[in-house]
Amino acid sequence: MRLYSVSGSAARQRTDCAIVGLYESGSLSTAAAQVDAALGGRLTRLVKRGDLRGKTGETSMLDVEAGPVSRVLVVGLGKKDGFKRKQYKKALQVAVAAVAKSGARDAVSYLSQEPVGDTDAYYRGRLAAEAVGQALYRVPAIRSSRKPPEPPLKSFAVAVAERDQKKDAERGLEHGRGIAAGASLTRDLANLPANVCTPSHLAKTARELAREYRSVRTQVVDEPELRRLKMGSFLSVTAGTDEPAKLIVMRYQGAGKQAPVVLVGKGVTFDSGGISLKQPVGMDEMKFDMTGAASVFGCIKAAAEIGLPLNLVGLVPACENMPSGRATKPGDIVRSMSGQTIEVINTDAEGRLILCDALTYARRFKPAVVVDIATLTGACVIALGAHLSAVMSNDDELAAEIEEAGRRAEDRAWHMPMAEEYHEQLKSNFADFTNSCGRDGGAITAACFLAKFTDGMRWAHVDIAGTAYLTGTHKGSTGRPVPLLMDFLLNRR
Repeated sequence: MRLYSVSGSAARQRTDCAIVGLYESGSLSTAAAQVDAALGGRLTRLVKRGDLRGKTGETSMLDVEAGPVSRVLVVGLGKKDGFKRKQYKKALQVAVAAVAKSGARDAVSYLSQEPVGDTDAYYRGRLAAEAVGQALYRVPAIRSSRKPPEPPLKSFAVAVAERDQKKDAERGLEHGRGIAAGASLTRDLANLPANVCTPSHLAKTARELAREYRSVRTQVVDEPELRRLKMGSFLSVTAGTDEPAKLIVMRYQGAGKQAPVVLVGKGVTFDSGGISLKQPVGMDEMKFDMTGAASVFGCIKAAAEIGLPLNLVGLVPACENMPSGRATKPGDIVRSMSGQTIEVINTDAEGRLILCDALTYARRFKPAVVVDIATLTGACVIALGAHLSAVMSNDDELAAEIEEAGRRAEDRAWHMPMAEEYHEQLKSNFADFTNSCGRDGGAITAACFLAKFTDGMRWAHVDIAGTAYLTGTHKGSTGRPVPLLMDFLLNRR
């Protein structure tokens, strides 16, 4: 897909499809007014008749064949004073989806000429590229029938109000293209079934990234080495399965000897709950329990595509959590790589058991910052629903950076507390602490558990249990929080 920027009047730009906006008040966007004048007031007449209403997300494709413009797609923008990042991105997604269903080979979006909250040309370009990637994404379905044909749309432009904004818009498009590519990889991995996307498949994908990009190096640590590293907590989770566990290490080199940012992603490729077996309803969705890992893969790919001027390390502890005669039992005590002992109260609280050893391993890279990403707790879904990810940290400034990045990227997160009282809930009579202490404050106590392995590090934990995937008829990975993480990284330069 070719992405580029243009300037000038919507009535004079040659394109198969001009995308213009209409507000609920009946007010035409700047570009829509230009097209309306060229069409002798056709859009105004349709608005007056009630055929065009401007409701958020509504689209109407008009065949105009007027001068250089073949089609006009009118997109509802909602209330003019409420047209912000979220509404802008949604309008673009529905617009691209509508254009993709037509025969248009190219399109120009003039929505980027409208005032969009507190954005600039860079962010309007970047959000547009991300929206294009999201709208054109197709789930890698495993079917016997032929794949549907690719849409004819091959190029997409965003219009700028002033010619001197083109450079910023082009930079935003380039960054958005990379972020969209990373989010698509995240979605591909997360959407695959667990009998395909195993720890070994993730390791293979990591090696493929290293072959594709010279800036990426991959190392895979197998179980014998995990035992030598004394990763007893990680290995306790994988004890019940025949699939071998992997610790995947991806290193992206985008700067000199700068201390890296380490991203740690939970990679449980299927979570049955182990001996603390989950309910059957919805258990198929536990293939998404590796979305934290998938988001690390997505960030490494996006960084390589963009040429991010930072050093990154992606750590992915990958395994299955299955019940068997060898599986870890509730009440068992395991020793982590840090030497701390853990009483396993609930084998379904397994994500923190693999992440804690990966966090200890991260110390060897002398990181500037460590961020772990995980579909960690159902309690996070209860707290924040499917709309916001949770951020918890031992550094309030770092948490604020991540929260602000989510706002800019329209991939929002919320800073949750980690007060001393929550840490006390993890006390054990038999070990240094337990891995679970019930439902109350579950998302916070899970973060408090991880914090026990982060002394001396600037660390943040992002719980994406509610935002990583959709359920129901639209079941599938969302690609989140790749946009949030990449905005965080891009703004660390």
